[in-house]
Amino acid sequence: MQRIYNFSAGPGALPLPVLEEASRAVLEINNSGMSILEVSHRGKDYEAVHYDAMQRLLRILGLSADEYSVMFVGGGASLQFAMLPMNFLQTGQSADYVNTGEWGTKAIKEAKRFGTVNVTASSEDKSFSYIPKNITFSPNAQYAHITTNNTIEGTEWSDIPQSDAPLVADVSSDFMARTLDYSRFSLFYAGAQKNAGPAGVTIVVARKSYLEQASDDIPSMLSYKTFAKADSLYNTPPVFPIYVVGLVLKWIEEQGGLMVVEANNRAKASLVYDALDAFPDVYEPAVTDKGDRSLMNITFRLRDTDREKAFLSGSQERQMDGLKGHRSVGGFRASVYNAFPIEGCHALAQYLHDFVEQK
Repeated sequence: MQRIYNFSAGPGALPLPVLEEASRAVLEINNSGMSILEVSHRGKDYEAVHYDAMQRLLRILGLSADEYSVMFVGGGASLQFAMLPMNFLQTGQSADYVNTGEWGTKAIKEAKRFGTVNVTASSEDKSFSYIPKNITFSPNAQYAHITTNNTIEGTEWSDIPQSDAPLVADVSSDFMARTLDYSRFSLFYAGAQKNAGPAGVTIVVARKSYLEQASDDIPSMLSYKTFAKADSLYNTPPVFPIYVVGLVLKWIEEQGGLMVVEANNRAKASLVYDALDAFPDVYEPAVTDKGDRSLMNITFRLRDTDREKAFLSGSQERQMDGLKGHRSVGGFRASVYNAFPIEGCHALAQYLHDFVEQK
């Protein structure tokens, strides 16, 4: 089997060793005579997988199991846009949001259903092409929400802002991609399908003391307390996605942890950004401030838009898939998540050079 270069923004590329091990488990796990797709979520084979993934996750992030809870939830990060305010924002209360892209816009829309939302900063004035600076959050906010990496627009927070209110983040598209002081957050969530696993499970990590402040007057399956108290086994969890998350976490540790992963990601991103910046008459990076550029999602356009079809066609001939930009912004996007090989970035950089020479 020949694997192409998968630049998809999500679901993203998974490590080949993970895919190989997962494929074996689809047939049988632990000599049980059953597939991972068949085992009971209450049985010993799956419970070992479940708790190992939770413990491994906290270990990689440098967080204490005494202070933080790991929850595996369905519904994607989009459900978290509503689940978060449902748990922590009541009528008469307010929360602060920084709007840095389409996903932040959607999170704000959902939060407004439950309480007052203060958009304390936004980069919408320049099509979300930068990260706002010098933000002042409301001291009495129930929480302050940011999106650490903006998959569609290609921006990323290089520094986590200071907030007197509990800091909450959607970390979906740069989760596990770099070293970060995750203890700065009271709660963060990530759809797994970028760096942590396949689609079908969302990872929520919350400080236990913060969870105590969550409302009790909400449906059980939308309550963080339900998931934390039952270790995400209140009902049948998404067994197979969680199993693959555990394999990915193991792979990250085998790489050397987040420091090694980040160094590799920076090397990959630099190859592509350097190629784009070398030809300013041909390529227009969507994010001009290099300090705001995403390590994960490299967005750019051709200054001659008439050549876009030719560029995309040429990339496909070179076994590159997923470079077309999001439908809302157009252009191109190269998503180079953890499992994406550096050889693919070399190949794209070379193509960017070669395309300049084409007539």
